[in-house]
Formats: sequence, C-alpha cells, structure tokens
Amino acid sequence: MFDKLEKFLMPLAIKLGSNKVLIAIRDGFLITTPLIIVASIFLLIANFPIPHWSEFWGQFLGTGWESWFTNVSRAVFNTVGFFTCFSTAYAYGKQKNTDAIQAAAVALVAFLILTPTKMVVENLKEPVDGALDMNYLGTNGIFLGLVVALVAVPIYCYVTEKGWTIKMPDGVPPAVSQSFEALIPSAVVMLIFFAIRIIFGLTPYETLYNFIFEILQVPLKGAGNTLTAQIIYGFACTIFWFFGINGPAVANSVFAPISKVLTMENLDAFQAHKALPNIFTDPFSNFFTNFGGGGSTLSLLIVMLLFCRSQRIKQLGKLAILPGIFGINEPIIFGLPIVLNPILIIPFNLVPLINLLLSTMVTKWGLIPYTNGVALPWTTPIGFSGYLSTGSIVASLYQFALLALGCLIYYPFIKTLDKQYIKEEQDAEMAKAEDISFDDLTEADLNL
Repeated sequence: MFDKLEKFLMPLAIKLGSNKVLIAIRDGFLITTPLIIVASIFLLIANFPIPHWSEFWGQFLGTGWESWFTNVSRAVFNTVGFFTCFSTAYAYGKQKNTDAIQAAAVALVAFLILTPTKMVVENLKEPVDGALDMNYLGTNGIFLGLVVALVAVPIYCYVTEKGWTIKMPDGVPPAVSQSFEALIPSAVVMLIFFAIRIIFGLTPYETLYNFIFEILQVPLKGAGNTLTAQIIYGFACTIFWFFGINGPAVANSVFAPISKVLTMENLDAFQAHKALPNIFTDPFSNFFTNFGGGGSTLSLLIVMLLFCRSQRIKQLGKLAILPGIFGINEPIIFGLPIVLNPILIIPFNLVPLINLLLSTMVTKWGLIPYTNGVALPWTTPIGFSGYLSTGSIVASLYQFALLALGCLIYYPFIKTLDKQYIKEEQDAEMAKAEDISFDDLTEADLNL
C-alpha cells in the first residue's frame, strides 16, 4: 500500500513543487510575511490582552497612545492586497527569468488601474471620485492582486521574449538600457489592463474587482472556511511528511491564499473591536492543531523522553526536544524516523486530526475564543501562542490538555517501536560480546 501511495504522491509533490505559478504564490506570501508579523507585534502592543493595559500605559504616554502603534499596523494590513500583487509578481518574474522588479512594478500599476476610484464618504450624498479606498487595497484586494500578478507578468514576458523592446547602443549604462527595454512591455501591460477596466465598466459588475470578489473570492473563501477543507489540508500535510516531503510547503501553495484572507478578516475585525468571523485561520492551524510541527510531534517527544528505554530513542529525544518546543521536528521526522515508518503513520495522522476536531468544537461552543488574526511566528512555543493568539489563558491551558491527549495517543505506538529498538540494541551488544578473536588472547590465556 505504501508503495502505491508513494508512487502517487511523489509525482504529485514534484509537480506541485515545480509549478511556477504555485511557487510564485507561495514565495509571494513569504515576502509579505515578515511585514505582517512585525505589524502584528505593533497591533498586539496596542491591544495587549490584559485588563487595564490601555489605562496603565495611558498614565505615562497620554490618552490615545495606542494610535501610535496602530498607525504602523494599519500601514501593512490596509495594503496587504496591494503588496500581495507586488510580491507575487516579483516572485513570478524571478521564476520566469525576466526583469522581476520591473515586472512587479508594472503589475502594481495594473492593479491600481483596476482598483475602483470612487469612495463613499460618510455624510456625503455622492461618492468622491478619483480617490482610492483602502478597503480595496487590503484584505479584499488579495485575490485581485494575485490575479493581476499572474496575468501581467506573462504578458510582460511574452512581449520581452518576442523582442518588442527598444535596444540601446553599446556604451549606454545598463540601468538606462534596461529602463528603455522595459518601456514597450510595460506599455502593453498597462494598455491591456486599461482595456479590461473599460470593458468591465460596461458590465453590471462595473469593475474587475467586483467581479473577482463575487465570482472567485467569496466562493473560495467559503469553501476554505469549512471543517472538510481543513481535514483535507491537515491530511495532505501529514501524508506528504510521511513520505519525506515537506507537507505544508506543498499544501500551502494551494491553501495559503484562502487561509490568508480568513486570517486577515479576523485581524480587521479585531482592530475594529468587532466579533471575529472565522475559526480556520493561520493561527488556529498553527497553534491548535499541531504542537511541535507536523503530526503534533511535541507529544511524541515527551513520551520518548519520559517512557522509552531504548538509547537510540532517548538520545534522539534529548537532541530534538528544544527544536520541538519551537515547532521544528525534522530531527525526529528523519531521525526516528517517521518517514515511511508503518508503526507511526496512524498517530502521526490521528493526533492532528483529533486536535482539529476538538478545537473546532470548543471554539464553536465558546469555550475558547476565536483567534484574533495576529500573525505570530509559527515557532512561538505552546502556551504563549494560545494566549497571544486569543487573549485567553483558558486557550493556553487547553493547548496543554491537547498536548497530554497527544501523548496518550502516541504512547502505545512509540512503545512498540521502543521494544523493537531495545531488541536491536541487545542483539548488537550480544553480537559484539560474541565477536572474540584469537588475536585478543594473551600468552597467559594460552598457558591456562
């Protein structure tokens, strides 16, 4: 069975891992991730989940000190769609071996060409014409940004590869030469998106933004915001890991755009002090389904250290526990190993699935709060991650309860492996003891 699964999954992983579009989407989000994490820290400082936090610091910093920090976080969160377009176009340009920065710049202009420029202002009867509403540049603009990047860059590359560029004579500085080479490809991209804006202006949707939001973003977001989608995502991650493939790196190329939108929606609501709309955000997936990396292997590490007697497992546990606390589990994925290990495949898939089901239920029942969308590093240790992502100490305690449950599930399986390794170590010791050579005998031994 494993051979058949491997034959199916390996080509699929290779195909997904080498697809330039998926790589561009994945790498594009990675470019924006540091900005989002830093902005989240500013937002967290302004809204730290401790009673009277704001009043305490207000004594020293004055009323409204929070706005200093929210100005920074707003600068990122209100433009995340805008930056998604730029970063994805840049990553796609690099994949297609073209002038990536120029391709990203023209994609950004194309994005702005398509962005609605009428803004509704409170107390005004007519919308203000010629203004950019930040709502279109933030979370709601993520899918438009992706589409624009993935269309603009191929057009730019096509024109460039056809040689429809202005060639400067030798001796002209490279920067000037590259600037002129990009002139016609950039103009073609801008003309095409200008035409698209006019065409959609003649339809009931009025703009491509409205079309994508209704036709693409809303249905995809709805499909991704379901327990079924999360089970598929979780299963894909663990099963890829089982075959030695970085599961999240493969699965995120498909699921990341959807989860990013869900996360940012929660963040928007958190900033506005409104009810949080989504359960299945990135923090929920990172901090309430897996502890210590894919397969929730921090539980496995604890059992390895506390209950296993095999030297191989105990030594590996000592080496891997510190990385495991911070969500890094490659040492046991490849060192135990978990890869292609038929004994561990069941708990490796079962523990994250049970965590997902239980966490979904307790969140829906209101026992723990929804995650606030603040982008914490995925290496944030258990306990801290639960508290900071929800503002609830109960969520932290709940994480430890799941960790203990994972230990119970892993226990019988790792003990089976432990017995196997103990027998192998004993056999090796016996073989070593029996491996006596006559060369080891001394003259005194022979005289006896």
